[in-house]
Amino acid sequence: MIAHSFHGNPAFGPAGGMHGATYTCDVEFSSAELVKDANWVIDIGKASDILSTVLSKYNLKNLDEVFPNGELTTTEFMAKKIHEGIAKRVKEECKFEGEICVKLWESHKAWASYEGSV
Repeated sequence: MIAHSFHGNPAFGPAGGMHGATYTCDVEFSSAELVKDANWVIDIGKASDILSTVLSKYNLKNLDEVFPNGELTTTEFMAKKIHEGIAKRVKEECKFEGEICVKLWESHKAWASYEGSV
């Protein structure tokens, strides 16, 4: 759950002003190979802990304050920021190499995702 605005940008209509959103976040880890001796792509427990830590930077926050330089904190922008936070940590802590896709759901009809390599 976050609060944010689009700084009055007319392209966003009524959402240009301050409003709240509650996201559901899905993360997919994929790799060309399984980790030897474990037969997994990533330790899902560790990945879940990393996701919780990354999301805690934004949960119950006003994104206009988290990103104070006028960034338009669209769902796509947030999916990318979450991806960046996860990618850095899983590379360092899990030695993960592969693809990560972060999908943020605003509702069952509206979502955005960001995908990239680690």
